[in-house]
Amino acid sequence: MLIILPPSETKAHGGNGAALNWDGLSFPALNPIRREIAAELQSLDVDEALEVLKISEKLRAEAESNRQLENSPTMPALERFTGVLYDALDAPSLPPEARRYLAVGDALFGLVHADDLIPHYRLSGGTKLGGRTLKSRWGTAISDELRALAEDELVIDMRSGTYQQLGKLKEAATVRVESVQEDGSRKVVSHFNKHYKGKLAQVLALHGSEVESIDDAARVAKAAGMSTELRGSELVLVV
Repeated sequence: MLIILPPSETKAHGGNGAALNWDGLSFPALNPIRREIAAELQSLDVDEALEVLKISEKLRAEAESNRQLENSPTMPALERFTGVLYDALDAPSLPPEARRYLAVGDALFGLVHADDLIPHYRLSGGTKLGGRTLKSRWGTAISDELRALAEDELVIDMRSGTYQQLGKLKEAATVRVESVQEDGSRKVVSHFNKHYKGKLAQVLALHGSEVESIDDAARVAKAAGMSTELRGSELVLVV
Protein backbone atom coordinates (compact mmCIF):
# COMPACT_ATOMS: atom_id res chain seq x y z
CA MET A 1 0.00 0.00 0.00
CA LEU A 2 1.03 3.55 -0.68
CA ILE A 3 -1.03 6.55 0.44
CA ILE A 4 -0.59 9.67 -1.69
CA LEU A 5 -1.18 12.74 0.49
CA PRO A 6 -1.89 16.25 -0.77
CA PRO A 7 0.81 18.88 -0.19
CA SER A 8 0.15 22.06 1.77
CA GLU A 9 0.65 25.71 0.92
CA THR A 10 2.18 26.23 4.36
CA LYS A 11 5.52 24.60 5.01
CA ALA A 12 7.97 24.53 7.88
CA HIS A 13 11.05 26.69 7.39
CA GLY A 14 14.63 25.63 8.01
CA GLY A 15 15.89 22.09 8.32
CA ASN A 16 18.97 20.15 9.37
CA GLY A 17 19.57 18.34 6.10
CA ALA A 18 22.12 19.22 3.45
CA ALA A 19 21.11 21.07 0.30
CA LEU A 20 18.77 19.37 -2.14
CA ASN A 21 20.20 16.24 -3.75
CA TRP A 22 18.14 15.52 -6.84
CA ASP A 23 19.62 12.05 -7.19
CA GLY A 24 18.57 11.19 -3.64
CA LEU A 25 14.86 11.68 -4.31
CA SER A 26 12.46 8.83 -4.92
CA PHE A 27 10.92 8.44 -8.37
CA PRO A 28 14.08 9.60 -10.20
CA ALA A 29 12.33 9.45 -13.58
CA LEU A 30 10.61 12.70 -12.56
CA ASN A 31 13.92 14.57 -12.15
CA PRO A 32 14.04 16.21 -15.60
CA ILE A 33 10.67 17.88 -15.05
CA ARG A 34 11.48 18.67 -11.41
CA ARG A 35 14.67 20.41 -12.47
CA GLU A 36 12.93 22.35 -15.22
CA ILE A 37 10.25 23.65 -12.84
CA ALA A 38 12.83 24.46 -10.15
CA ALA A 39 14.97 26.39 -12.63
CA GLU A 40 12.01 28.55 -13.62
CA LEU A 41 11.07 29.21 -10.00
CA GLN A 42 14.62 30.24 -9.15
CA SER A 43 14.83 32.53 -12.16
CA LEU A 44 11.91 34.71 -11.04
CA ASP A 45 12.88 37.88 -9.21
CA VAL A 46 10.91 38.32 -6.01
CA ASP A 47 8.46 40.93 -7.30
CA GLU A 48 7.74 38.83 -10.35
CA ALA A 49 7.32 35.74 -8.17
CA LEU A 50 4.71 37.48 -6.03
CA GLU A 51 2.62 38.02 -9.14
CA VAL A 52 3.17 34.56 -10.64
CA LEU A 53 2.48 32.78 -7.36
CA LYS A 54 -0.48 35.09 -6.63
CA ILE A 55 0.65 35.85 -3.08
CA SER A 56 0.73 39.13 -1.19
CA GLU A 57 3.67 41.26 -0.10
CA LYS A 58 3.22 39.84 3.40
CA LEU A 59 4.43 36.51 2.00
CA ARG A 60 7.51 37.98 0.37
CA ALA A 61 9.74 35.57 2.29
CA GLU A 62 7.92 32.67 0.62
CA ALA A 63 8.84 34.01 -2.81
CA GLU A 64 12.40 34.70 -1.67
CA SER A 65 12.83 31.08 -0.57
CA ASN A 66 12.31 29.88 -4.15
CA ARG A 67 15.47 31.73 -5.22
CA GLN A 68 17.49 29.53 -2.87
CA LEU A 69 15.66 26.22 -3.11
CA GLU A 70 18.68 24.28 -4.36
CA ASN A 71 20.96 25.72 -1.68
CA SER A 72 18.75 25.92 1.43
CA PRO A 73 18.63 23.22 4.12
CA THR A 74 16.29 20.26 3.74
CA MET A 75 14.07 18.14 5.97
CA PRO A 76 11.89 15.04 5.38
CA ALA A 77 8.81 15.78 3.30
CA LEU A 78 6.41 14.72 6.08
CA GLU A 79 7.93 17.32 8.39
CA ARG A 80 8.20 20.00 5.70
CA PHE A 81 4.47 20.07 4.96
CA THR A 82 2.27 21.54 7.69
CA GLY A 83 -1.39 22.37 8.28
CA VAL A 84 -4.55 20.56 9.35
CA LEU A 85 -3.95 17.23 7.61
CA TYR A 86 -0.34 16.98 8.79
CA ASP A 87 -1.29 17.96 12.34
CA ALA A 88 -3.80 15.09 12.37
CA LEU A 89 -1.28 12.71 10.81
CA ASP A 90 1.24 13.59 13.55
CA ALA A 91 4.15 12.47 11.39
CA PRO A 92 6.86 12.80 14.10
CA SER A 93 5.07 10.11 16.12
CA LEU A 94 5.06 7.57 13.27
CA PRO A 95 7.67 4.79 13.38
CA PRO A 96 9.84 4.23 10.28
CA GLU A 97 7.86 1.15 9.27
CA ALA A 98 4.68 3.27 9.09
CA ARG A 99 6.24 6.19 7.23
CA ARG A 100 7.20 3.97 4.31
CA TYR A 101 3.52 3.73 3.36
CA LEU A 102 3.22 7.49 2.86
CA ALA A 103 4.06 9.79 -0.04
CA VAL A 104 3.07 13.31 -1.13
CA GLY A 105 1.81 14.40 -4.55
CA ASP A 106 3.29 17.82 -5.13
CA ALA A 107 3.53 20.62 -7.71
CA LEU A 108 7.33 20.93 -7.74
CA PHE A 109 8.49 17.37 -7.04
CA GLY A 110 5.56 15.45 -8.50
CA LEU A 111 5.81 12.61 -6.00
CA VAL A 112 8.05 12.24 -2.97
CA HIS A 113 8.24 9.58 -0.30
CA ALA A 114 7.76 10.56 3.33
CA ASP A 115 11.46 10.76 4.14
CA ASP A 116 12.72 12.36 0.94
CA LEU A 117 14.69 15.45 1.94
CA ILE A 118 13.25 18.61 0.40
CA PRO A 119 13.80 22.36 0.91
CA HIS A 120 11.30 25.09 1.68
CA TYR A 121 9.62 26.53 -1.41
CA ARG A 122 6.33 28.00 -2.61
CA LEU A 123 4.39 26.63 -5.58
CA SER A 124 0.77 25.56 -5.89
CA GLY A 125 -0.72 23.12 -8.36
CA GLY A 126 -2.70 25.83 -10.12
CA THR A 127 0.27 28.11 -10.84
CA LYS A 128 1.33 28.92 -14.40
CA LEU A 129 5.05 29.16 -15.10
CA GLY A 130 6.20 30.72 -18.34
CA GLY A 131 2.59 30.75 -19.48
CA ARG A 132 2.29 26.97 -19.08
CA THR A 133 0.17 25.10 -16.57
CA LEU A 134 1.81 22.58 -14.30
CA LYS A 135 -0.59 19.97 -15.65
CA SER A 136 0.91 20.47 -19.11
CA ARG A 137 4.45 20.41 -17.73
CA TRP A 138 3.95 17.13 -15.90
CA GLY A 139 2.14 15.50 -18.81
CA THR A 140 1.83 11.76 -18.11
CA ALA A 141 4.97 11.51 -15.94
CA ILE A 142 3.24 11.34 -12.54
CA SER A 143 0.48 9.06 -13.85
CA ASP A 144 3.12 6.73 -15.29
CA GLU A 145 4.86 6.45 -11.91
CA LEU A 146 1.59 5.82 -10.08
CA ARG A 147 0.46 3.27 -12.64
CA ALA A 148 3.68 1.31 -12.18
CA LEU A 149 3.13 1.32 -8.41
CA ALA A 150 -0.48 0.17 -8.78
CA GLU A 151 0.68 -2.97 -10.59
CA ASP A 152 2.12 -4.31 -7.33
CA GLU A 153 0.30 -2.56 -4.50
CA LEU A 154 -2.81 -0.66 -3.46
CA VAL A 155 -2.57 3.08 -4.11
CA ILE A 156 -4.85 5.27 -2.00
CA ASP A 157 -5.07 8.74 -3.50
CA MET A 158 -5.96 11.44 -0.95
CA ARG A 159 -4.87 14.35 -3.14
CA SER A 160 -7.25 17.22 -3.79
CA GLY A 161 -8.60 17.73 -7.30
CA THR A 162 -5.93 20.27 -8.27
CA TYR A 163 -3.13 17.82 -7.53
CA GLN A 164 -4.91 14.80 -8.97
CA GLN A 165 -5.05 16.75 -12.22
CA LEU A 166 -1.23 16.78 -12.30
CA GLY A 167 -1.21 13.01 -12.61
CA LYS A 168 -4.39 10.96 -12.37
CA LEU A 169 -4.57 7.27 -11.63
CA LYS A 170 -7.97 5.80 -12.41
CA GLU A 171 -7.02 2.54 -10.67
CA ALA A 172 -6.42 4.30 -7.34
CA ALA A 173 -8.67 3.99 -4.32
CA THR A 174 -9.95 7.36 -3.10
CA VAL A 175 -11.36 8.77 0.14
CA ARG A 176 -14.48 10.84 0.71
CA VAL A 177 -15.58 12.37 4.03
CA GLU A 178 -19.31 12.83 4.65
CA SER A 179 -21.35 14.03 7.61
CA VAL A 180 -24.88 12.95 8.49
CA GLN A 181 -27.39 15.82 8.61
CA GLU A 182 -30.37 16.08 10.98
CA ASP A 183 -32.73 14.86 8.26
CA GLY A 184 -30.52 11.84 7.61
CA SER A 185 -29.07 13.18 4.38
CA ARG A 186 -25.33 13.29 3.73
CA LYS A 187 -23.11 16.27 3.12
CA VAL A 188 -19.49 16.28 1.99
CA VAL A 189 -17.31 17.60 4.80
CA SER A 190 -15.25 20.59 3.72
CA HIS A 191 -13.81 22.34 6.77
CA PHE A 192 -12.62 19.21 8.59
CA ASN A 193 -12.02 17.12 5.47
CA LYS A 194 -8.24 17.37 5.81
CA HIS A 195 -8.34 16.50 9.51
CA TYR A 196 -10.22 13.25 8.95
CA LYS A 197 -8.03 12.28 6.01
CA GLY A 198 -4.97 12.88 8.16
CA LYS A 199 -6.33 10.64 10.91
CA LEU A 200 -7.22 7.94 8.39
CA ALA A 201 -3.76 8.11 6.84
CA GLN A 202 -2.22 7.74 10.29
CA VAL A 203 -4.29 4.65 11.11
CA LEU A 204 -3.67 2.99 7.75
CA ALA A 205 0.07 3.69 7.86
CA LEU A 206 0.34 2.18 11.34
CA HIS A 207 -1.31 -0.99 10.01
CA GLY A 208 0.19 -0.85 6.53
CA SER A 209 1.24 -4.48 6.41
CA GLU A 210 -2.42 -5.47 6.84
CA VAL A 211 -3.73 -3.35 3.96
CA GLU A 212 -3.60 -4.91 0.51
CA SER A 213 -7.05 -3.88 -0.74
CA ILE A 214 -9.68 -1.20 -0.23
CA ASP A 215 -11.65 -3.76 1.82
CA ASP A 216 -8.65 -4.15 4.12
CA ALA A 217 -8.45 -0.37 4.47
CA ALA A 218 -12.12 -0.20 5.48
CA ARG A 219 -11.63 -3.02 7.99
CA VAL A 220 -8.60 -1.38 9.61
CA ALA A 221 -10.38 1.98 9.81
CA LYS A 222 -13.43 0.37 11.44
CA ALA A 223 -11.22 -1.42 13.97
CA ALA A 224 -9.83 2.00 14.90
CA GLY A 225 -13.34 3.29 15.62
CA MET A 226 -14.05 5.01 12.32
CA SER A 227 -17.40 4.66 10.58
CA THR A 228 -16.78 3.64 6.98
CA GLU A 229 -18.63 2.61 3.84
CA LEU A 230 -17.34 1.33 0.52
CA ARG A 231 -18.59 2.57 -2.83
CA GLY A 232 -16.59 0.65 -5.35
CA SER A 233 -13.01 1.89 -5.03
CA GLU A 234 -14.04 4.84 -2.84
CA LEU A 235 -13.73 4.63 0.93
CA VAL A 236 -16.30 6.89 2.62
CA LEU A 237 -15.67 8.13 6.15
CA VAL A 238 -18.94 9.00 7.87
CA VAL A 239 -18.50 11.58 10.63
